[in-house]
Amino acid sequence: MKKWLIAYSSNTGNTKKIAEAMFQALNEDERQIYSLKDPFDDHLLTSYDIIAVGYWLTRGGPDPLAKEFLAKIENRQVILFQTHGTECGSEHSITALARAASCLGEGCDILGTFSAQGKINPTLLNRRSSIAADNPHAPTEHNLKRWETASYHPNQKDFDDAMSFIEAMKRKLALREEYILRKKSK
Repeated sequence: MKKWLIAYSSNTGNTKKIAEAMFQALNEDERQIYSLKDPFDDHLLTSYDIIAVGYWLTRGGPDPLAKEFLAKIENRQVILFQTHGTECGSEHSITALARAASCLGEGCDILGTFSAQGKINPTLLNRRSSIAADNPHAPTEHNLKRWETASYHPNQKDFDDAMSFIEAMKRKLALREEYILRKKSK
């Protein structure tokens, strides 16, 4: 049985909700959930086989708490998950996953990544309402539509997708273990 840690940083509650959905997809005896805002003994990281780290985006990458935590993880299988106001699969969201991966400590293996759109912090939207038109964050027709769409997330489909993602990661782990056993027996 693998021990999982679901660790998250959440500014507006989006990432926390996705983390909680992922947590529900795991058996009670194999899971732990942890907010990066709470005190944590870093030595406990070696107690977990899989560490899923969730974060919100700021300046195109993980938030500062998540960056600091990612750097402490070494020699573990890691899942990265993020929430953001941009479209899933956009260049911005994909680059943010790469930036999170670059923060990891030595010897980590990224098992998978998950991304979900989420409500944008109202204070940030307020600031963006008066940005000059040549700024990529200006209230253009495209951005206004994206911000509107983001306001409906995360939703039940996102939570269901997060749970399905964890189920897929469990299957992936089982297949990897099966492959390693077959390889050793040859």
